[in-house]
Amino acid sequence: MNTWANSPVIAANQTLIVERGSNLTSVSRQIFSDQSPLYFRSSILYARLQNQTAIQSGEYQLDADDSWQAILDLLESGNTVKRQVTLVEGWTVKQALEHLHSQEKIERTLSSVSDESLIAILPEGYKHPEGWFFADTYQYQLGDSDLDILKRSHQKMRDVLDTGWQERDQNIPLQSAYEALVLASIVEKETGLDSERPVIASVFTQRLRKRMRLQTDPTVIYGLGDSYKGNITRKHLRQKTDYNTYVIKGLPPTPIALVGAEAIQATLHPAAEEYLYFVAKGDGSHYFSKTLDEHNKAVREYQLVNRAKEYRSQPLNQ
Repeated sequence: MNTWANSPVIAANQTLIVERGSNLTSVSRQIFSDQSPLYFRSSILYARLQNQTAIQSGEYQLDADDSWQAILDLLESGNTVKRQVTLVEGWTVKQALEHLHSQEKIERTLSSVSDESLIAILPEGYKHPEGWFFADTYQYQLGDSDLDILKRSHQKMRDVLDTGWQERDQNIPLQSAYEALVLASIVEKETGLDSERPVIASVFTQRLRKRMRLQTDPTVIYGLGDSYKGNITRKHLRQKTDYNTYVIKGLPPTPIALVGAEAIQATLHPAAEEYLYFVAKGDGSHYFSKTLDEHNKAVREYQLVNRAKEYRSQPLNQ
């Protein structure tokens, strides 16, 4: 029997789904369904003799020429098929949820970002989920739900943010870790260049110190919601919303996007610069200025006179 158990029993690669509550008998029937009943009876007897009847549910990859012993070892180990899903920096939580719902094998349990189940995992007192999920790549397996992944993402955000806040530069003009998260989301939306994030963060911290309005377009766009059609106008900049930092003073009420470790690090440790302005150069980078006069000249240079033919505000790889 040992010789049989260590001989190939699978002719081709295949996926085996072991449902919750399944036992070895039902799984053996799946595997040997097109073979002689002798195989089925022998497989159960062998497993009992080896004391390998306890199996774990999930999705398994069986390879061609796998033996019954190899399959038993796999089912006992719980080494199920793992997939990956990435939540991207700068996405809104709505975009992240839509992306999760587009992935195969992720169970859909959340109806929207206002779902009570999603709100329930936030810290006490917070009713808005934006920004509370860490942009990263997550592994998942059959049976995992959208909420399962977002719970892990949320816990990672709390861990990273709490640690970062404890180690922050003490002179930054922020009163709480949540304010840092709000500002980090703005930094995340303003640049995709790692080297620029600390400088962008320094511009906003300087503005907060001087009680200047932040005047950042991504907050305006976020406040417009679905009414924004891809082209920001002067009318938009004057339109009062809770997020229009051309109109309101200080930070908007919530983050505006998912952030990653780099944006949080830059916000809590901004560059030692005295810039107050920046303008997109059209190649994905920015020109930084200390005075309004210098900034206005840069705007004319990069936005009007010599505007890049293939203008972009983010690097090509973003």
